[in-house]
Amino acid sequence: MTEGQHNSLAANASLGAGDSLWQACVDQLAQELPEQQFNTWIKPLVAQVSDDFSKVTLYVGNRFKLDWVRAQYAGRIAGMLEKMYGQPVQLELAITQREALARAFQPAAVAPIRTVTEPPEPEEDSASSAFKTRLNTALTFDNLVEGSANRMARAAAMHVSGTPGQLYNPLFIYGGVGLGKTHLVHSVGNKLLADRPGAKVLYIHAEQFVSDVVKAYQRKTFDEFKHRYHSLDLLLIDDVQFFANKDRTQEEFFNAFEALLAKKSHIVMTSDTYPKGLVDIHERLISRFDSGLTVAIEPPELEMRVAILINKAKAESAEMPEEVAFFVAKNVRSNVRELEGALRKILAYSRFNQKEISIQLAREALRDLLSIQNRQISVENIQKTVADYYKIKVADMYSKKRPASIARPRQIAMYLAKELTQKSLPEIGELFGGRDHTTVLHAVRKIGGERQQMTELNQQLHVLEQTLKG
Repeated sequence: MTEGQHNSLAANASLGAGDSLWQACVDQLAQELPEQQFNTWIKPLVAQVSDDFSKVTLYVGNRFKLDWVRAQYAGRIAGMLEKMYGQPVQLELAITQREALARAFQPAAVAPIRTVTEPPEPEEDSASSAFKTRLNTALTFDNLVEGSANRMARAAAMHVSGTPGQLYNPLFIYGGVGLGKTHLVHSVGNKLLADRPGAKVLYIHAEQFVSDVVKAYQRKTFDEFKHRYHSLDLLLIDDVQFFANKDRTQEEFFNAFEALLAKKSHIVMTSDTYPKGLVDIHERLISRFDSGLTVAIEPPELEMRVAILINKAKAESAEMPEEVAFFVAKNVRSNVRELEGALRKILAYSRFNQKEISIQLAREALRDLLSIQNRQISVENIQKTVADYYKIKVADMYSKKRPASIARPRQIAMYLAKELTQKSLPEIGELFGGRDHTTVLHAVRKIGGERQQMTELNQQLHVLEQTLKG
């Protein structure tokens, strides 16, 4: 086992050995997967690990979930377990039994692994069961840090929660992974229910809507399905890009959309791109998405990242000094989820080593992340990578030439330099032929704005970022 794998398990030293292996895997998946995917499919899994770590059995609630986890996540989980343990690990999936579930939660011993032959627990039918909101009551406007990156989206969401069914219907919120879209939509639902406890509010991930359509189709229960969705006062739906290529799902969502708007109910949706950037979605559905207010959430600026770290540390009953928060925020720039992952590493490292949180401790806890950044990403490397990608000379990056074929890649390189390095605007300008910092600022704002609107540019930037990050 490598030192990194050992440290990953050591952070969970208070758990049993088998539990530590699985918990380390869960922690890694929490950082890599969108929050709702993780909460829906990974978090409910119960693991049994054999004494020699050679076999891990995951218990899943029902047959549909078992098939989905096997198809979507099993290969990834198996590879992750093997990497963490350092040797091959056999992964099996089984449907939960009540007694098997109870044994799995007992820390004293690992339950014997055996094939589950008894019928599964009855599955809750979302079309006919008692109404549930699926809201996470911990996600509210009060604990959502506000900054320029989310100010407009937050203001629109608060307006919807106060006066649903009126302006901004539908409200379409888009942005990259881990920027707080899910927190925002839960906040809308929780605020509305606080004001109107009798309101019918439902939060759902697009994958669950797909699942409900499949079940209604299999069981011929579309009347119950329609009654559930068409009777809502507020529908909050995450990651509508998952509707791509699912014609029947799109048809049913269109019908629900029309029914809810007709009765002046409100719809709030999130996506990883703006409506017209969605692919393999019917045009009439995209036109509905774009008919209300569309607003972006952007990566948080430095001060907002600092505030997020301090607030989340407090929520974990820990105190993060401001200078440590600034150090972490300067080195973790992409999204809130990566900030949370960095914070978890620092807190685990602090508790395991029984040391106070300091810049030195944060540097040690995040050494893998920092070494990758320091080794691979420099302004010079960005200039070379962008020049190669757009087939221009590296010298053109700091020349005075201004044709579009050169000026455009130069602006993209300036944008990436600001996003991926710790250089200030004047420092970046100096490395681009002694240009003024206002020139760099213009490029950063221009490319950042166009990225939200132009799918092709966003894809190009994504390729460049992945190339630079290795």
